[in-house]
Amino acid sequence: MKAVAVFPSERRFDLVDHPEPRLSSASEVKIRMLDVGICGTDKEIVSFQYGTPPEGSPYLIIGHESLGEVVETGKDVTNLKPRDLAVATVRRPCSVPGCIACRAGRQDFCYTMQYTERGIMKRHGYMTEWIVEEAKYVNPVPRELRDVAVLVEPLTIAEKAVEQLWEVQRRLPWALPVKSGEPPAAGRTALVLGAGPVGLLGAMKLVLEGFDTTVYSRTGHVGDVAGLVNGIGAKFVHAETTDVATLAAQIGNIDVVYEAVGASSLAFEVMRYLGVNGVFIFTGVPGRKGPIPVDTDQLMRDHVLKNQVIFGTVNASVHDFRRAIADIGAFAQRWPRELSGIISHRIPLEQAIVPLSGRVDGIKNVIAVG
Repeated sequence: MKAVAVFPSERRFDLVDHPEPRLSSASEVKIRMLDVGICGTDKEIVSFQYGTPPEGSPYLIIGHESLGEVVETGKDVTNLKPRDLAVATVRRPCSVPGCIACRAGRQDFCYTMQYTERGIMKRHGYMTEWIVEEAKYVNPVPRELRDVAVLVEPLTIAEKAVEQLWEVQRRLPWALPVKSGEPPAAGRTALVLGAGPVGLLGAMKLVLEGFDTTVYSRTGHVGDVAGLVNGIGAKFVHAETTDVATLAAQIGNIDVVYEAVGASSLAFEVMRYLGVNGVFIFTGVPGRKGPIPVDTDQLMRDHVLKNQVIFGTVNASVHDFRRAIADIGAFAQRWPRELSGIISHRIPLEQAIVPLSGRVDGIKNVIAVG
């Protein structure tokens, strides 16, 4: 079968012929891949910044944002059946007995950092024609979400972040009361940094939760991003024409910052304006660049005196995927044009090298496998 793979030791990536997988246990499912999203992680892997092949393999099949169709199930599988659409998770647990996170099925909080990840770390990914996976790592998707369900995995970042946000804010003595019929975040503000797929999907989730949401980003050259943001009921502020201080004055007390751009200089500048009792959520991973000047005294003073919380979040659990599938359905009903507008191009598997090389613009480019 065809697959897109990176050869780290040879510093090249290409379309390869890989053996088609077969079921090897009663708890596995075989899936025909339909769509695989391209993200910044994939581009960094094919530029040899990281990415580790499975043991004994000279190459790593990339791709971790998936949508497929189940074609075969083991006899013990009960959550999936042939012809179901399905999305597979990414991270697999470490084998260290003392890792309580992995033993509890929460490898997204793995203590040992010895986990493996499909398409990233020591496990082949999804940019291929067929995969076989344990059914417990796969979630069914409603058929009506066929055209947009490849966005589930990037949405899981926001799902996990918002779940942790509400856990953090239980610290407040008034426990965030909600009037009957109001969403949980009614009357509160959120600022999203970045208008890529993670930022836009995060903005949708925050609007769905009831936040008065602002997206701050460079406009770029990928279509009407501002119109897309305004279409979901959020505000778009152009970074080219509005500085951070002006932005903060426009918003007022910022309850949540959802960082989705991977630019540390912008993130720490915005952190100076995080509101009282605010929460700052990091999701981006910046490249290793030179040091930046940061007023650490002011930041430390604000964190203490304003009761602020800062946390980072990465990967997601099976439960986050289930919530993401449900919320993609809610987005599709509420903002069908805007949701589908996140996907800019669908490109055949045989031409995947072109967008992976950065020669195709767009918000989210998708490899159409099947």
